[in-house]
Amino acid sequence: MRRAPAPPYRGEGPHGLWHVSEDPDLEHFAPHRAKTASSDEPLVWAIDTRHLPLYWFPRDCPRCTFWAGERTTDGDVEVFLGGNPTLRVHVIEERWLERVGAAMLYLYRMPEATFSESLDTAGYWMSRVAVDAIARVTIDDLVGRHAAAAIDLRTSPNLWPLWDDVVASTLEFSGMRLRNALPFPERHAR
Repeated sequence: MRRAPAPPYRGEGPHGLWHVSEDPDLEHFAPHRAKTASSDEPLVWAIDTRHLPLYWFPRDCPRCTFWAGERTTDGDVEVFLGGNPTLRVHVIEERWLERVGAAMLYLYRMPEATFSESLDTAGYWMSRVAVDAIARVTIDDLVGRHAAAAIDLRTSPNLWPLWDDVVASTLEFSGMRLRNALPFPERHAR
């Protein structure tokens, strides 16, 4: 089932395709096999502007992100989104907050001609051929960037209890780098 796209964010700007990195010296992007991708085919991956905030984090930062979709119940909107069905929420572990606040990221704008949208997820695009970035934008103050975009950035001592609740809910969600999250709390161990 295709995931519903995230709601717009304040200051979103026009559609574009992006690669986000902590490396300021990238220009050329060659197809490669991603460890976590649903395809074994070598690809260049990009994210569209609507979903770009999912990457406003240092690369290895584990995060749980969620928003309401068409199938989301009023109860889940109340519990997870404080009653606001247009809210986007990003949650990181408390131990990452200082690193997120200090991070500097480089957003590489990709040429759209060779990219096609991934069929099973919202916001991800792929190219089967190498591409060169057409622009680079530097961003910092990622905590402030979330606030300016009206995206609720939250912290938690441990992501796993929340992640399990979100996955079991009717929310749309994306979890990234969860392998880097702290282990399951003892009372939550599977």
